[in-house]
Amino acid sequence: MADVHVHLLLILIVLTARAHAQLPGTWELLLENAGIASMHTAVTHLGTVVLLDRTDIGPSLLNLTSGHCRVDPTDRLLPRGDCTAHSALFDPATNTLRPLSIITDTWCSSGQFLPDGTLIQTGGDLDGLRRIRSFSPCIDGRCDWVELASPLLSAGRWYATNQILPDGTIIIVGGRAAPSVEFYPASRHLRPFPFLAEARDKQMDNLYPFVHLLPDGHLFVFANARAVLYNPSTGQVLFEYPPLDGGPRNYPSAGSSSMLALDPADGYTKAEILVCGGAQYGAFLHRETDAPAGTTCGRIVATDPDPVWAVEMMPFPRIMGDMVMLPTGDLLVINGAQAGSQGFEMASNPCLNPLLYRPNEPTGLRFMTLNPTAIPRMYHSTANLLPDGRVLVAGSNPHYFYKFKAEFPTELRLEAFSPEYLSPDRANIRPAIEVAPEKVGYGMEFVVEVVVSLPVVGVVELNLASAPFATHSFSQGQRLVRLEVSPAEEVAGGDGVHRYRIGCKAPPRGEVSPPGYYMAFAVNQGVPSVARWIQLTPS
Repeated sequence: MADVHVHLLLILIVLTARAHAQLPGTWELLLENAGIASMHTAVTHLGTVVLLDRTDIGPSLLNLTSGHCRVDPTDRLLPRGDCTAHSALFDPATNTLRPLSIITDTWCSSGQFLPDGTLIQTGGDLDGLRRIRSFSPCIDGRCDWVELASPLLSAGRWYATNQILPDGTIIIVGGRAAPSVEFYPASRHLRPFPFLAEARDKQMDNLYPFVHLLPDGHLFVFANARAVLYNPSTGQVLFEYPPLDGGPRNYPSAGSSSMLALDPADGYTKAEILVCGGAQYGAFLHRETDAPAGTTCGRIVATDPDPVWAVEMMPFPRIMGDMVMLPTGDLLVINGAQAGSQGFEMASNPCLNPLLYRPNEPTGLRFMTLNPTAIPRMYHSTANLLPDGRVLVAGSNPHYFYKFKAEFPTELRLEAFSPEYLSPDRANIRPAIEVAPEKVGYGMEFVVEVVVSLPVVGVVELNLASAPFATHSFSQGQRLVRLEVSPAEEVAGGDGVHRYRIGCKAPPRGEVSPPGYYMAFAVNQGVPSVARWIQLTPS
């Protein structure tokens, strides 16, 4: 009988392995030891990636260069000096790291890129609560974090959300005990935002609010299970949306959100928001690490005059999932757990399988389960789209300090997930951009040239993807904008490839696409090119 059980177990293992092998997508280990667990991650317009953890947690496993030690007498663990890095610059082209120096505490902070490509990073804890930092990407390897002596934030911003606005300024929304908004540069004064206080419950659930810039210039702001339409110019709440059933969705209840792709077919007037997952109310309050996570997603047309939530079901529960907008307009939902909540050692049952959400499929057929990772990515994980179409996955530290002997240890490995569109059998329809402008103005018409191995069938899209600041299951500033394009016109090729010229029209205004750097992807039959960076400017 024992032999039969062993035989059946072996069959089950083989069948499970085959099932996993047949699921779409592939995983690649990029770096065994990044030295830090990246709590916050952002891709620069030079293709490098800023990895950022926090200070005041003892040494990391990545040393700073000589002479760059951080000395903070108030550091609880290293008051005489910390000569290890808590930020780094990763180059996906070479899989190499360069340590960066961060001085004040960036724990649970926020960020966003300025139109010139400078990363502005705000808030944190302790000595970082009101601090602003900047990082300007460079090619000579000398750039580093700059701690701005002034201005200071008007309010302490711990667990806040940043969003670039149509005029290129950044609005900073909320934070713990901070139901207000302020701006960088500080062209406008701090404004109270009572909605955030009203959305707070006994376990908070109003932190890291989901903030999306709509194409009319207003903000969709979601906290707990409620959302409002907010005018950032006047500070007025213009409309309150119906509540979303299914429990709280914001920190510490660990849902995620993304705006779907904006499209010229409707004149960029329609914006849909997706909110998925979340913890049961009380899971954080009572440390119920085994409380099953939510399985529901809410989808709403935020620009409709009478909007309602349409509820969909994910294949399995998820908290702390990261939503990554792919160049095709599909969404990748990745990382997280199936039980518990956000917080240190507050979750269990890792969610190893990513999901692909295909917004244009019929309801009930939109989710596709993808190939699982072998590395649990729990609290403090991140996921970011790279210019080559892969998704960089980093972080996971569900402990207050670095802890490597645990059920879910501090994770220093960097991985890349390749969606099915990068499979070898699609290489002959993958376009390559050979000609594209480096800078375009609003409404400007321009041309890109692509080459493809096989003849083009149908329309080749050109889609602009922002580079968001990813932290705590929300990618701040994430958006994908489809451009108006003309049919691909074949021109003289050669070298066994087909060459096409595509007429494109830039977004009409900053409300659709705020100024800044975007990854421009040519997409042929659902397969994206390697992106070219294009800077979108007011003129």
